[in-house]
This record gives sequence, C-alpha cells and structure tokens, in this order.
Amino acid sequence: MIRSILAACALLLLTVTTAVAYDTKATAAYVLDQNTGTVLLSKNAEEPLPPASMSKLMTIYMTFEAVQDGRLKLDDRLPVSEHAMSYGGSTMFLDTTDRPTVEDLIRGMIVMSGNDACVVVAEALSIDGTEAGFARMMTARGREMGMTHSVFTNASGWPEPGHRMSMKDLAILADRLIKDYPTFYPLFAEEKFEFDGRAPQNTRNRNPILGMDIGADGLKTGHTREAGFGLVGSAKQGDRRVIFVITGLDTAAERAAESRRIVKWAFRQFAEKQVATADTVLAEAEVWNGATATVGLTPEEDLNILVPILDRDKIVSEVVYQGPIEAPITAGERYGELVIRLPDLPERRVPLVAATDVEQGGFLPRMRTVTQVLWRQWSETQTEEPS
Repeated sequence: MIRSILAACALLLLTVTTAVAYDTKATAAYVLDQNTGTVLLSKNAEEPLPPASMSKLMTIYMTFEAVQDGRLKLDDRLPVSEHAMSYGGSTMFLDTTDRPTVEDLIRGMIVMSGNDACVVVAEALSIDGTEAGFARMMTARGREMGMTHSVFTNASGWPEPGHRMSMKDLAILADRLIKDYPTFYPLFAEEKFEFDGRAPQNTRNRNPILGMDIGADGLKTGHTREAGFGLVGSAKQGDRRVIFVITGLDTAAERAAESRRIVKWAFRQFAEKQVATADTVLAEAEVWNGATATVGLTPEEDLNILVPILDRDKIVSEVVYQGPIEAPITAGERYGELVIRLPDLPERRVPLVAATDVEQGGFLPRMRTVTQVLWRQWSETQTEEPS
C-alpha cells in the first residue's frame, strides 16, 4: 500500500513566492539551476532543431573523454585531411601540411569554433577514420548520456538534413562538461586564441556573455541561416550556477541581450535554501514485523531547494512510501520519496532512506504490528461515508 505523510519539517514553514514567468524571445530555450537540478524555463526544449556550432560541444566532450582515458594526449599531433581542409565557415585555416596538437585543436574548437579542427579530431577518433563514422559514435554516446533528441551527421554542426539537437539535450551536455571535466572547463572562458598567427580575423571567442561581468564562463555560440543565433551559456554567482540554452534569435546583438536578461532573471528571481540535512528525520514510516513499530526516513544527502522570491505562498510537501515496510530494514537503503511542489516550478522528488536498521521482531512485536494494522483498517471502515 502506498502511504503518504505530510513532511513535518522546515519545508512546511518556508514561505516562498511565485516568480514572474519569463517570456523569452528565443524560439526554443531551456534554463537549469545546476546545484538543485531545477528547471527554471522550458520552451520547445525537447524539439530537435538545427544546433549549428553548439553541437561542437559533443565533439569537444568526446575529445576530453579520449584525453582522459589515454586514447589521445594533449601533445599528440594529428594529420589534416583534404576533407578537413575543405570546410569553410569558422576555421583554423588548417591545410594538409599541418600537424596541430590536440591541445591546439581543442582551443581551436572552443575559441575559434573551427570546423576544420572538429573534423581533424573526428577522423582521429572515428571507428572507421571518417567524420561520418564519428558522427554515428556521437549519436550513440549522446543516447548513453540521456540525450534522446539528438542525431549527429557531422562533427561541427555544419548545416545538414537530419543533424539535430534539442535545447534540453544541449543543457544535459553542458552540465556534463562542467561536472565531468573541471580541469578542462576553464578553457571555455578563454576569450582569445592565436594559432600560428595565420587567422588574425578569427582569434576572438564569439561568446558575448564572457565580458558582461555576470559570472559567465562558457560555453558555445552557434549561428546558421536555418538555426538563427543561439548560445549554450553558463554563469556562476556565489555558490549557484545556471546553465541556459537559447536558439532562433535574429541577430548576434539580440542573442547577447537575451542571454544577459536570462542570467539576471535566473539569479535575481530565485534563491537556493537548505531545508534539511542528511540526518533530518522527515517522517516515521510504519514497519511490518519489526523490532520497532516505525523507522525514520531521511534525505540521502543535505537537501537544498530553489525557491522563487516574490509572492508569498507555502511549499507543499509529502513523504510517499510503499508500506508498511517489512523488516529487516537496512539503514541507508531507499524506502520512500519526498515530493516537493513549488509555485510555477516542476515537481521535485527526493529519495528518502532509512535512518536506522530495524531487525525482525519476536512474537510480541509481531503481534503489536498485526494489532495496529487491524485497528487502522477497522478505523478506516468506520470513517467511510455510506454509499
């Protein structure tokens, strides 16, 4: 039987407010508070769209993976094929006589948005030595990472039919880049990279939020005629980090202005609060055939939530578990969930674990449990309204 208990904790005492709904100019957008995993904005976020150069983030992620597991070294020098050299758009101006290092290629992808750099890395890592083969690897790896609305046909985001990503998938990818590769992530904040002095017109990072003094430190812009202007961005203020993805803006200036607005809104309209620690007992769950009649349920870890900061209203929260829980019970094992409902934000479910071990009881505890269950069932029948 599924049991539901109002959570007797600070959650019920915390007053919060409803944030003003954000009306973005982007055709699709996704905004995520990284610390709490709270989705602040979702607009057409699961629709597969042309990602332009924002999809370079997947090539970059897989390059970081290859360096981490030893398939590539930062000082490895890679050959440049005719195919890589043939790309136009944003490039490092590589030719077939070059042997750039992996480190140069990484910076070339991030700062210079080099299409040719992406292809050089793709051909080096591809299962069959081709960019198309690497694109298939990108799609498969994306699925493993939970990016269910992404299909890659090339390594750079070059406009091609079927090359698609959703804004939510791009946010998943940004989150993983930040968490999985903290030593590499600062590269996204580099505003200038000069490669061999051959591309003076393409040395500046196109990310407009890096110089805005809003805590921005990444990640990648994108633009094609089909996609419009887009950006995968991240900013950190204090202990909070916000990740956002937008696309479909009409101009680079509009993209920059909308990015600034989103970052300011996300930090000013919401605040992170700790409402329970890992040892806080939020509810007592009934136990079947145990040495004790109940067991405390606590969060697996300290519980922080993100709350809007205007319009006063109370958080609604409840503990849900399948019970009575049959003994023996192991401390630290999951036995329930805390369901938190906030104004204008998605419902959040937090795993709850047993606070203590509960051994199987002897004859008297078992009789007590049976008596309690029978009494509750009888009481419930007495309070039912006649049909």
